[in-house]
Amino acid sequence: MIMKEKNAWVFNGFLALLLLLVWSGLAAYILVERNPIAGVLMLIAAALIFSGIVIVQPNQARVVTFFGRYMGSVRESGIWLTIPLTSRKTISLRVRNFNSNTLKVNDVEGNPVEIAAVVVFKVVDSAKAVFDVDKYEEFVEIQSETALRHVATKYPYDCFEEKGYSLRSNAEEVADELSKELQTRLAVAGVEVMEARLTHLAYATEIASAMLQRQQASAIVAARQKIVEGAVGMAQMAINQLQRDNIVELDEERKVAMINNLMVAIVSDRAAQPVINTGSLY
Repeated sequence: MIMKEKNAWVFNGFLALLLLLVWSGLAAYILVERNPIAGVLMLIAAALIFSGIVIVQPNQARVVTFFGRYMGSVRESGIWLTIPLTSRKTISLRVRNFNSNTLKVNDVEGNPVEIAAVVVFKVVDSAKAVFDVDKYEEFVEIQSETALRHVATKYPYDCFEEKGYSLRSNAEEVADELSKELQTRLAVAGVEVMEARLTHLAYATEIASAMLQRQQASAIVAARQKIVEGAVGMAQMAINQLQRDNIVELDEERKVAMINNLMVAIVSDRAAQPVINTGSLY
């Protein structure tokens, strides 16, 4: 049976204490002056009623059960009189953090990575937190690490071809999916996930060096690609401008030579050494 939080019956605690004080004084008077048996019964009744006094701190809830039956929860802070002879379990409604351990998992490409996350949560249904799961704090910890493992296995650590999501480049999207999956898993415990963020992400030690070399190689290739694209555009722009302004007539052979010189000068790792031609081009 899935429980759902409801409000327990309560009465103003200060007024209840005042009435109990008057009742106890009257019981003591009757015990001494009138009828001892009636006085004792009145004192017993006062003690039973006094057992219903409960103090609720801010951002706490008291789950009230009467001989195994859930009677409701008291959320409003203060001193209250509730049903006597009940047990009351305190549940914190404060916002809390859970820092997961650093987990070693395989990403979607099978590469071992180390990953950790922080989960910000709070209890929104005290009845579910008490009755639907066993020790909801441990439930949050285990389900958080399970969800983190599941999400980490759906993405590569990095996308070298810049296609699709990756754990390193799309931290916001990954965190959003982790939050949604956690909320689905923890709803049964009456817990609301406010935020989930990755706090640690790295390749596992055994492949860190090799993957670093791969990242460096990919970065070099990407940079070279941009340089070549820019060089081609600059050479094309130079030839078009020379022809448009009628500065010089270039046949196909001269165009090839000019493009070759520009490409070498722009793409080369080192500064090009100029060669001054003092004679004819031919």
